[in-house]
Amino acid sequence: MNPELLSALAAAGLLTAALALAPKGWRRLQLSRAKHPSLAGHSRMAVRLARLMPTQRFDDDRFFNADDACAEVVQRRRASFEGLSQALQQRHARSIAATQALKPGLPDLQFTSGYRVPPPFSPLVQKALPLGAVMSRSDGHWLTDLDGQRFIDLAGSYGVNLFGYAFYQRCIAEGSARVAELGPVLGVYHPLVEQNVQRLLALSGMDQLSFHMSGTEAVMQAVRLARYHTGRTHLVRFCGAYHGWWDEAQPGPGNPLPAERTYTLRDMHARSLQVLRTRRDIACVLVNPLQALHPNRPAPGDGSLVDSSRRASYDREAYAAWLRELRQVCTERGIALIFDEVFMGFRLGIGGAQAYFGVQADLVTYGKTLGGGLPVGVVCGKAAWMKRYREERPADICFARGTFNTHPYVMGAMSVFLDALEEPAWQQTLTEQDTIQDRRRAQLNAALEAAGLPVRVANMSSVWTLYYLQPSRYNWMLQYFMRAQGLALSWVGTGRMIFSTDFSDADFDEVQRRLLAAAQAMRDGGWWAGPAELTNQSIKRRLLLETLGWAR
Repeated sequence: MNPELLSALAAAGLLTAALALAPKGWRRLQLSRAKHPSLAGHSRMAVRLARLMPTQRFDDDRFFNADDACAEVVQRRRASFEGLSQALQQRHARSIAATQALKPGLPDLQFTSGYRVPPPFSPLVQKALPLGAVMSRSDGHWLTDLDGQRFIDLAGSYGVNLFGYAFYQRCIAEGSARVAELGPVLGVYHPLVEQNVQRLLALSGMDQLSFHMSGTEAVMQAVRLARYHTGRTHLVRFCGAYHGWWDEAQPGPGNPLPAERTYTLRDMHARSLQVLRTRRDIACVLVNPLQALHPNRPAPGDGSLVDSSRRASYDREAYAAWLRELRQVCTERGIALIFDEVFMGFRLGIGGAQAYFGVQADLVTYGKTLGGGLPVGVVCGKAAWMKRYREERPADICFARGTFNTHPYVMGAMSVFLDALEEPAWQQTLTEQDTIQDRRRAQLNAALEAAGLPVRVANMSSVWTLYYLQPSRYNWMLQYFMRAQGLALSWVGTGRMIFSTDFSDADFDEVQRRLLAAAQAMRDGGWWAGPAELTNQSIKRRLLLETLGWAR
């Protein structure tokens, strides 16, 4: 640098400031470059935009003509919509009535009903295509509503249903019998707790564990422990990953507060590793193995299915290589590597994602299916990470308790579940799932292609997602045609289908038949018959104009 310029800067007191700011500026630039370029990678910007977006509600005409289709196609859509509406309301009248009666006092149901489809379409859909959320019984992978109508369940109880509902009914019944003499006494431990602890530690390869009452709570505790032991403030999550609904793990829309101590980085990217190598404030890295199915994309819900840009694919070896790199960097930097296996849990095998990908975490969280049908969360970890106090400083503690932790009935149901994991037949069932599910996915995709339907499926073991090949604003309609065919999905629609292991090949063939029938009815109804010039880009441009109020 020019000596005269240096002298001038020094005289002005700017040189010291410039040198002090340079490292911070460089680290800030590194952080920005490690974020995914989409809104999912920029949570603060996403929140700001979400708060600015005005309400868009299509009237009757625009609802059927959002893509400027010709009159003949619009007429087909109207007739299809009316027929579907009548069929659902007549067939499920009692279940729909019970659901509507629940709505005024149940905000959760209000939310899920309102966000099944993109907001502009939602009012008319809620009115004309109401769905019954009230069921009367389950049997294996079947559900029965109040009208006696049976559905093949593809919602999987948000991941709980791994082995079929009959299995969890048995877990709860047998587990309750095992602890009946103690009953719901809290603050003490049933003898089954010791057995459950030892078996979970063996499965996870960890030293110690703590019990909680939900997966969200377990992840919160894992992060809290990482901060306690490192003395650092920030957590790293990867773009699109879900780790429960608490503030710092869900920093985008849906969180009323800014997540000041959360870095959302790009999944499977070298720049993210560079941030981990250079920053000194990172306590832990959260990994949700399900992101291997759709890296850097949020969980695919039909409420955001505004075009056909949803995609999914799974490369086990590539994701395992990425986890190995993460493991190395976290070890070098003293960062806690946390595997959030609340959702995937034991779907990947009895050793979970650690054994499946060949990478050991520092802390791992479980939930959902582990409770044998009852609520549970578990944190397993190495002893150095799990300790909640410092013997040399008795007031320096990491407090964590919970009224219902180690609830006897949960421990009983869990013990029955863990019994099953020790049986060779159940272990073989889990080992075979990748092969079985991949074969079925290939079979279904071949059938969809042969029928000329613009739908395909991708999967990570027994978790599936549908995606669409033809540009359309109406892909979210498929969930209602699937419902009419007796296929039950969760409120996120076609973005998530979860298969339990009790599906035989014949059972899957029936799912395939019904899915093909639903897609054919949607095609016949004109929902994929948009203008020839329609593209995903043109749809997004139109959405922008509608949001700004510049479209008719």
